[in-house]
Amino acid sequence: MVAIYNSFTGLKEPLKPIEPKKIRMYVCGMTVYDFCHIGHARVMVVFDMVARYLRSIGFDLLYVRNITDIDDKIIDRANSNNESITDLTERYIESMNKDADALGVLPPDIEPKATEHMKEIIEMISTLIERKHAYLGENSDVYFDVSSFDAYGKLSGKNIDELRVGERVEVQKEKNDPLDFVLWKAAKKGEPSWPSPWGDGRPGWHIECSAMSTHCLGNHFDIHGGGQDLQFPHHENEIAQSVCSTGEGFANVWMHNGFVRVDEEKMSKSLGNFFTIKEVLKKYQPEVVRFFILSSHYRSPLNYSIDNLDEAKSALTRLYTALRDTEEDSSASIDESYITKFNSFMDDDFNTPRAISLLHEIAKKLNRNEDKSIAEAKGLALTLKRIGSVLGLLESVPQHFLQGKENESRGSADADHINNLIRQRNIARDEKNFARADEIRKQLTELDISLEDTEDGTDWRRN
Repeated sequence: MVAIYNSFTGLKEPLKPIEPKKIRMYVCGMTVYDFCHIGHARVMVVFDMVARYLRSIGFDLLYVRNITDIDDKIIDRANSNNESITDLTERYIESMNKDADALGVLPPDIEPKATEHMKEIIEMISTLIERKHAYLGENSDVYFDVSSFDAYGKLSGKNIDELRVGERVEVQKEKNDPLDFVLWKAAKKGEPSWPSPWGDGRPGWHIECSAMSTHCLGNHFDIHGGGQDLQFPHHENEIAQSVCSTGEGFANVWMHNGFVRVDEEKMSKSLGNFFTIKEVLKKYQPEVVRFFILSSHYRSPLNYSIDNLDEAKSALTRLYTALRDTEEDSSASIDESYITKFNSFMDDDFNTPRAISLLHEIAKKLNRNEDKSIAEAKGLALTLKRIGSVLGLLESVPQHFLQGKENESRGSADADHINNLIRQRNIARDEKNFARADEIRKQLTELDISLEDTEDGTDWRRN
């Protein structure tokens, strides 16, 4: 049975689907005003892993990940670029999809955009006003009344009285309470707006997710996920407005992935240690980045560093090297004992570090087979690939990964050039021209290429 750490209760709990064998999961997606960074990569990869695993053990999963395509940052960026909001958001959505595809992230089943759900947003705000959980301020903004929801602060462990005392931002006089948050913002000059019962305006960020999640999955669903940075106030506010508008329980399980740090410091633009996915993929193969992300438990901090990425590259290379000389045979017998072990690790709150250690255990056993054509070797290779595929790993042709086919688009020496040098070296060796052979090998070393001479010829891979 799958057990998941529930941020709401602070306990690891058995996953009990609302409907037998069906799981409905909502994950807070990207606000599309800039290129995705390594923190976004972690959210995408982590919940893609969760989706892949749940499906692999027989759950019928409906996975929703939203797109925030209207908010203050988007408006400011579009204005500074002197372009329309639609042009800005569509460009960054396309970029986001390319990043996700490169990282082996499968598309969610539904990817709603906030601007396409104004009807549901306005209906939810209207219900909150009718039920006395929201009010219209003198500035024509609509606010949620935090004091009307007794359970406010339970997800994040925040104490409402302490939050009030610690409120440092100047309280808007239109609010009844400094903790009240905006549901609907009255239209301002130069900003996009939609008609509503309270006048033209646009939604606040928090209400967008509540409206989209309940519209796509129903008022009460199984899993709500996102980054740890969203736990407060975003997810806290989602719970308050959703429960108060529907009268139901909203999400049963809350999952939060840990922060990304860079060389043990918080990642931020101000510190100059902010990396976009595109920047990272110029230096590392996408599967290396995915492997690096999954090498840490999803709830733990993830430390981005060159050393850690290099280590991930080496570890993944060892797995592909074990597979390299094994013939693919889909009829081979999978070792079910390894599948059982893998499932036990993943059932324990998606423990991908232990799952990856199992991949290395299988690879070591595979390497002990000198003859990779025998049945045992084929079965181990198939087992290795089967488990890897559930994690979104080991899906490339081994030689393609080892020879870094993706690197060619990033300016590395192309395979044809490398193979031509190797042919020249082999000719030189046949002619006993060892000085020339050594010279060519040196050229290949300078191109960061390792050679392995075997009875069948010369294999190569990128370092």
